[in-house]
Amino acid sequence: MKNLNYVLMGLIVAVMSLSSAHAEPDTITNKAEGLVWAGCGITKLAFMQELATAYTKKTGVAIELKGGGATKGIRDVQKRLIHIGGACRASSEFVNEERYVNQVPVAWDAVVFIVNKSNPVETITMDQVRDVYDGKITNWKQLGGNDEVMNLYVRESPISGVGQTLRELVFSDYEKEFTKLAHVVKSTGPAEKAVEGDANGFTATGVSSAHRRDVKILNVNGITPTFENIRDGNYMLYRPLYLVTRMVEDNPQVIDFIKYATSKEGMEVIRNTGTVPYLDGMKLLSRHYRQYTRAISSGL
Repeated sequence: MKNLNYVLMGLIVAVMSLSSAHAEPDTITNKAEGLVWAGCGITKLAFMQELATAYTKKTGVAIELKGGGATKGIRDVQKRLIHIGGACRASSEFVNEERYVNQVPVAWDAVVFIVNKSNPVETITMDQVRDVYDGKITNWKQLGGNDEVMNLYVRESPISGVGQTLRELVFSDYEKEFTKLAHVVKSTGPAEKAVEGDANGFTATGVSSAHRRDVKILNVNGITPTFENIRDGNYMLYRPLYLVTRMVEDNPQVIDFIKYATSKEGMEVIRNTGTVPYLDGMKLLSRHYRQYTRAISSGL
């Protein structure tokens, strides 16, 4: 089982580092070789495209954006393959490839459940979500929809951002196994695309990514995952989005970008994408920690 004190200390350090960076950047480098960012596709769609564009316009520093998932975003920073990573999950101090990195929380995302636009179902309960992933609900008529077999799409990796968050927030069990009836895909993008074209499809993704797809986002327990409901904690399935750097970062361009991302100007860019900046939802921090401690009670 993970050490809870270590986790809590990590959260405190993250907030302290974010708070100290929450100022207008005063050392922005104007001539640059450029930066490479890679990682969580949801983070990329949530705010990184707009943030990188705004930063480049302000400083002339080009930022190349790649995908690859949260695990890549964390581990490639440690390997020095990229300058900055993006992650929608916390790194594991018990995995060598994920040690000695620093995660700066910059925004809040929400895990949402999406269906095809033609699907008449509008809402789902948390108990029903559990039954879907346990294989107890397999037909849409069980949710008040059409008499059609449900096609559930799940991520291949249990430590993917969405996969791990589902296990944490919905099941409080990181070792939870999903139904064998599910269609397994390599990343969230293919799952979203599948639901766009599958009248009976169902999957989980990040709200920031879902808004950019031609799909229907379901209410959960009657609550819509709006900006305000996520910020205020009314919609319960929220998680931080992180920028990842090396533990001891000596690249001034990387430091400058982190300062920009957490400055008032950077937060406004994030807010304008419809994503909740981290400091806008500080009341969520203690709740998130409680969710995390419940989930790790089963161990990893």
